Amino acid sequence: MSIDSLRRSARTTVSGLPGGFWWLWLSTLVNRTGAFVLTFLSLYLTQELGHSAWFAGLVVALHGLGGVAGSPLGGFLTDRWGRRPTMVSMHLAAATCAALLAVVTSAWGVAAVVLLMGVAMQGVRPSINATIADLVPEHDVRRAYALNYWALNLGFAIAAIGGGAAIVLGYRTLFLVDAAATALCALIVFLRLPETRPEAAVTGKGGAAGSDGVGAADKVSILTVLRDAPFRTLVGLNLLVCLVFTAPWIGLPLTMTGKGLDPSAYGIVIAVNGIVIVAFQLLVNKITERRSPVALLAVSSLLFAVGTGATALAGTSVAFAATVIVWTIGEMIHVPTNAAATARLAPEHARGRYQGVMGMSWAVAGFVAPILAGAIVDGPGPNVLWISCAVIGAVAAVGYRTRLASVLAEAEADAVTDAVTDAVTDANSKTMTEAGTADKKTGTAVSSS
Repeated sequence: MSIDSLRRSARTTVSGLPGGFWWLWLSTLVNRTGAFVLTFLSLYLTQELGHSAWFAGLVVALHGLGGVAGSPLGGFLTDRWGRRPTMVSMHLAAATCAALLAVVTSAWGVAAVVLLMGVAMQGVRPSINATIADLVPEHDVRRAYALNYWALNLGFAIAAIGGGAAIVLGYRTLFLVDAAATALCALIVFLRLPETRPEAAVTGKGGAAGSDGVGAADKVSILTVLRDAPFRTLVGLNLLVCLVFTAPWIGLPLTMTGKGLDPSAYGIVIAVNGIVIVAFQLLVNKITERRSPVALLAVSSLLFAVGTGATALAGTSVAFAATVIVWTIGEMIHVPTNAAATARLAPEHARGRYQGVMGMSWAVAGFVAPILAGAIVDGPGPNVLWISCAVIGAVAAVGYRTRLASVLAEAEADAVTDAVTDAVTDANSKTMTEAGTADKKTGTAVSSS
C-alpha cells in the first residue's frame, strides 16, 4: 500500500464525525497523556515507600476492585444525572486522588486512595461511551469507538515515554502532573462538550414523565439490564475475552524471566502492544469497518486464543514479541466492536447503565485475572496458563458465533437501515431547500418584470 493510499485511508477514517466527538477525543488524549499513576504505581510503592511486591500487587488489584463498583455507579449517574456532569465530576475525583498520592504515604492511606481512584477512573467510562453513541450516527459508532481507543493508546504511549524520562523529577511530581492533566480534561468537557442525554432519560419514552414523576431511565436497574438475555450473553463472553487479555500483563513477565530472559526484555516486548495500536489502529478500522460485528468478535477472540496460546512455545524476545502482535490485533478489533455492540443493544434512555454493566466485566477481569495468573504460574506452571487462555479464547469465539449471530446481525441491519433513512431524509431536505430557493428567485424575477 502506497503512502498516498494510506493518507487517503486515514482521511476517510477521521472524516464525517461531529465536532463534539472530537472534543471528547481530545479530552481522552489529554487525560491519558498525563496518566502516570498506574504506570509507575508499583515502582513507587516498592522503591520510594519501601513496600513489598506483594503489597504493591494488592494495591493494584484494589484499583481494579474499585472499578467493579465505579462502573455501575458511573452508568447510573450517566442516565440519571447526565453525561457531562458525570464526566466532569469523575475526572475531578480522579484528579484529586492523583494529587493525594503525592502527599499520602501511609500504607493503608495509599491503598484507600487507589481504591477510590479505581472507582472514579472506571466511573467515567460509561458516560464517555454513552456520549459517543449519542453524538455519532449509528453506522459510524464502531469507527468512533476505534478512534477514541486510538487516542487512549496514543496518550498512554506518550505518558509511558514522558514519564520514564521525567521520573528523575520524582514520583510525586508525576502524580501532580497526572492530577493537572485530568483536571484539564474535566475543563475541556465542561467548556466544549454539550450534554447529549436523550430526552427519554428525563421524561420517559412517551415524552412525558410518568404519573409517579419518574423517567424511563430511573426505572432501569442493573438487574433490569441483566435480564436482557442477549446483552447478558455479550457481557459474559466479553468477560472471558477480558480474562485472556489481562493474563499476559501478569503472566508474560513471569514467563519470560522464568525462561532466563532479562527483566528489561519484558519492557521492550510489551511496548510492542502500544506501538502496534498507535501505528495501525486507523488501518485496522478501515479494513474492518464494513464487516459483520459477530465475525469481528469471533475473529478477535481467536486472535487472543492463538496469541496467548503461542506464548507457551516462545523462548526468545522476538518470539514473545510476535505473540504480543497477534493478540494486540485481536485487541484492536475487539474493543471498538464490543463497545459498538453494547451501544446497539442498549435502549437510548439506558445507554449509561448498559455501558456500566459492560464496564464491570472489564473491571472484574482486571481484579481476578492477575490473581489467577499469578497463582497458576506459581502452581501448575506458565504453560497451563497459556493453554487455558487459548481454550477460553476459543470458547468465546464459538459463543459469539452460536449465541449472538442473529441478534447482532439484526442490530447491524437496523443501523444500516437508519443510515439509509438519514441519507434519504437529508437528500429530500436539501432538494426541498433548493426548490424553495428556486421558487423564491423565480417569484422575484416575475415581480421585477
